[in-house]
Amino acid sequence: MADNTRIKVAKDKAHLVQSLTASDITTGPFETYADVLAFAATLGIKHRRRVPLLGEVSKRDPSPIHRETFSAKGYDIVMNLIAIADSGDPKTLASNEACSAERVQAFEEYANGGLEVLEEMLKGTVDHLEQILLLLGSEGKSSQLSENEFDLSAFLPV
Repeated sequence: MADNTRIKVAKDKAHLVQSLTASDITTGPFETYADVLAFAATLGIKHRRRVPLLGEVSKRDPSPIHRETFSAKGYDIVMNLIAIADSGDPKTLASNEACSAERVQAFEEYANGGLEVLEEMLKGTVDHLEQILLLLGSEGKSSQLSENEFDLSAFLPV
């Protein structure tokens, strides 16, 4: 039986999650591990990158995170939306153990895929916050235009 009460992080991504989280010794762009995973999961689904946690999972720093932590921050909604977007079936929101396990697994795997995207994007950078802001800025610009619109920003002075 799968553990649906905690969200796990792949051991090979633990260092990245730590570096993205603010602490006494780092100035990461996110306050908590849950914030990092929620961002990574949304990035993973946007890039259609679902990567199973095949190897070991991180046991400490970050240890598996209680789902209540995600619920308290409102990320249970993100988890539910990812499950629906992935399966295409709103029945995945049913309150039974099998559906709960599917939602957790989809969230973990999209977060793992999103962490891979972040790893590639942040490779060789010093300031993770600046890179993430650039990513968000470029995503915002690209999503604002419809297919038939012409991007007039090319004519603006820099």
